[in-house]
Amino acid sequence: MSTLRLKEITGVIPAMVTAFDENEVLDESRIRANAAFLLKRNVDGLYLAGSTGEAFLMSTDERKRTVEIVVDEIAGRIPIIAHIGAIGTRLSVDLAEHAQQTGVDAISSVPPFYWKFSEDQIFNYYKDLTEAVDLPMIAYNLPLAGLFGFDLIKRLASIKGVEGIKYTAPTHFEIMRIKEEISKDFVVYSGADEMAMSGLCFGADGIIGSFYNLMPEIFIGIKDAVAQGDLPKAKSLQETANAIIFFALSRNPTAMIKRGMAWQGSDAGYCRKPFDNFYSQQDEESLKAECRQLMQERNLEGVVFLDAISS
Repeated sequence: MSTLRLKEITGVIPAMVTAFDENEVLDESRIRANAAFLLKRNVDGLYLAGSTGEAFLMSTDERKRTVEIVVDEIAGRIPIIAHIGAIGTRLSVDLAEHAQQTGVDAISSVPPFYWKFSEDQIFNYYKDLTEAVDLPMIAYNLPLAGLFGFDLIKRLASIKGVEGIKYTAPTHFEIMRIKEEISKDFVVYSGADEMAMSGLCFGADGIIGSFYNLMPEIFIGIKDAVAQGDLPKAKSLQETANAIIFFALSRNPTAMIKRGMAWQGSDAGYCRKPFDNFYSQQDEESLKAECRQLMQERNLEGVVFLDAISS
């Protein structure tokens, strides 16, 4: 079992994509290669089977197998956080127990969604999860599952085992407020890729996001620049990241992330339907051409996946 405390898990943490083959079958060889690729790129940890990892398009056994593969491939070299969220507490507890047995360092969960659960029900969901295992829990505040109010964040922080929050909301002033009113030791991860600089400036301990799969060097640069007080450099890097993010959001972003990883030598496969993909060579060549045009129009430099197709 991991002995890491959550406050030791900081920095740039990709919400890792899950690789599927052309027939939407979980692809172990690609998953291993992607984990090794990100490790080589000096990320600080991995966040598995979250929204970016298409968890809610996967069976329970597939989610478990994904965690097993990555834990085995990483072999303790960087921390691993397993997302175990589901609508039902019973299913989430099962995933949490498996994650602990597999050897992850922390767990995370969206609140139960679809039905409009009360704050008491959400509180009890996290309490049940933390009582089931001995791993630190990261609550997940995001619009898709329903944002927590500050009072609920304070309540959740009172649960033994809830040691942090993944904060994917634009109200970054609350990151500072969390640190001031809850505890400086309550770990906050900024979860909005396009606001990584802002989250870090407001006191986030780390950043977790989708596009860190595609261009980890840019977000590592943002983290380092903020730590050094070089805000002009951090701003310039965030502008580069945002140009790519907003470009991708209108072009099947997860599929583009996976193709962009392939251009760097780590083929991340395809998405599961109903997500779209760039299946044909013609579609992929068109995407490359659009990326080259974006690179030229915005004068984007130092982005490895763009440099790989620039010739």
